[in-house]
Amino acid sequence: MKTEKTKEESPSAPSTSSSPPFASRFESIGVKVPEQRLSTKDLMSGVKMWGKFDLERLTGIKERRVCSETEDSYDLSLNAALDCLKHSRYQAEDLEMIICCSITKYKDGMTYVWEPPFSLYIKEAIGAPRALNFDIANACAGMLTGVLIMNDFICRGVIKRGMVISGESLTSASRNAVPRVKTILSGQLASLTVGDCGAAVILERSAEGKAKLEISNFVTLSKYSDLCIGGPCRNAPGAQMTTDARKIHQVAIANMPFITEKALKESDLGYGDIDHIVPHQTSMRAIHSGDKRLGHYFGVRAKNIIVNLQEYGNTASTSHFLALYRHLNEKRFKPGEKMMLMALASGLTVGFVIFTMDDLVDRYGIEN
Repeated sequence: MKTEKTKEESPSAPSTSSSPPFASRFESIGVKVPEQRLSTKDLMSGVKMWGKFDLERLTGIKERRVCSETEDSYDLSLNAALDCLKHSRYQAEDLEMIICCSITKYKDGMTYVWEPPFSLYIKEAIGAPRALNFDIANACAGMLTGVLIMNDFICRGVIKRGMVISGESLTSASRNAVPRVKTILSGQLASLTVGDCGAAVILERSAEGKAKLEISNFVTLSKYSDLCIGGPCRNAPGAQMTTDARKIHQVAIANMPFITEKALKESDLGYGDIDHIVPHQTSMRAIHSGDKRLGHYFGVRAKNIIVNLQEYGNTASTSHFLALYRHLNEKRFKPGEKMMLMALASGLTVGFVIFTMDDLVDRYGIEN
């Protein structure tokens, strides 16, 4: 049964204490995926590549969701926000901040919106007049960066709750890459792995003694910023992305263990204490390679790596919350389990969100 919605007083004044007086938690998660599906086999049927190449075998991606002609980044963002509120005990008017983290900002089809910010469109559409709003961009780490920022506002007592949103209409990059990919070394090969998705999450102030987010080590290795570059396609509608996927993987594998170790120490946890790890959903081979490297470094393999790219592909900034949402609805989590979300994005950005699963599980996998 859905819990009663609440309205609360205005935000508290910021604390002047040297340490954050509060903590935050995930209160609800919402997702919107398009109904239309595109298999890797069908996508690759248009690729005229020299030599044999099996993208599905290399990446593990069997299909991805693709926006219809009536869907775009805005539609995905809005419907994810509404789904998030459906699972929440709050009304839209209770939100005090909205952060939009989309890489893609398509509205009314393939019109890319710079101003006003996407967060303002969402704020007005869902009816959240009290909410401060702004957009940020940090590639595929966007939503987790938004969580990092929102957590800071909550922990300092500036606000009590807010929503982080992203809507990624990415598959124009796939469509534009199809005639350009000729070899396995093509810079646009990674564009064939993306899928469309919207996701939203509400963070709220955590009650004393309850589960809280531990956000750590958002590190940018900026000298590798040229390894993945996205932008508008010059001779076709939508986006274009050029990626040195092999080099990004090598850099990530080399640096991930040390950054992970620091994050775990700050949370007073060992690698073996984590029950579920949600990595960025790039490819099955890359995820298994990273798991093997971390297992060797820490001397213990991960208990469970959550992967759902087989049906959705790489949905960029929304990938962690799509994976969480699906597993929540499938009742795969239990209260008390330790969760780690691992951001890995072009830039090159690496970061972690660690938390203990709580009664969030009670509002998923049932009729609402």
